[in-house]
Amino acid sequence: MKIYKKETVQHVNATVEECWEFFSKPGNLQKITPETMGFEITDFDNKPMYAGQIIQYKVSPLLGITIPWMTEISFVKENSYFVDEQRFGPYALWHHKHFFEATENGTKMTDIVHYALPLGFLGRIMNTLMVKNKLNEIFEHRVVKVNEIFNSK
Repeated sequence: MKIYKKETVQHVNATVEECWEFFSKPGNLQKITPETMGFEITDFDNKPMYAGQIIQYKVSPLLGITIPWMTEISFVKENSYFVDEQRFGPYALWHHKHFFEATENGTKMTDIVHYALPLGFLGRIMNTLMVKNKLNEIFEHRVVKVNEIFNSK
């Protein structure tokens, strides 16, 4: 299985606590996800983030095909980091770490995603042709939305 890595860093003009308040609420994920993804939370307990929390979604990442996706928040250290991992969905592996670090001018947010696709050789081709580009689009959209929320004040 080929494992890929996507890493992004964004600086935000807000405190770690303000960033945590926003990003630790799974319901806010829809606000920073492109509408073209057809992203919809279908099951969530509306509690503050905690290790073991299950969140279920529907996404339409490619060709309008709707796919169920279930993630688990596997690790949480308040105002520092959290990890979400796919339990069911389109990837053979999805492990997403979110880090929040105080800086002189606000917060440095780092996302590190390790992912793998099913279908062996075909999955590698799909990553090259579509998936890698789609992830880049999603994270670029997120940068724009996070800037609108935090850096346009």
